[in-house]
Amino acid sequence: MAEKSKLKDAAVKIGAAAGTIDSRAHKAIHKAAEAAHVANQELMEITKQVEALKKQLAKSSKRLQDALK
Repeated sequence: MAEKSKLKDAAVKIGAAAGTIDSRAHKAIHKAAEAAHVANQELMEITKQVEALKKQLAKSSKRLQDALK
């Protein structure tokens, strides 16, 4: 019976270690996904700013061309 107890104890330790690793991996994936989401939001904001600058440049360019005529 002592053999089974030792095997069971070893299995419990292995399971606990696997669970700990799985938990850490899950947390790391969650943090990475959150960081990717924030980066995506920042990229969308920068894209909006670039589009606004393009419109402003087009207006300024048109005004300059009209002034030079």
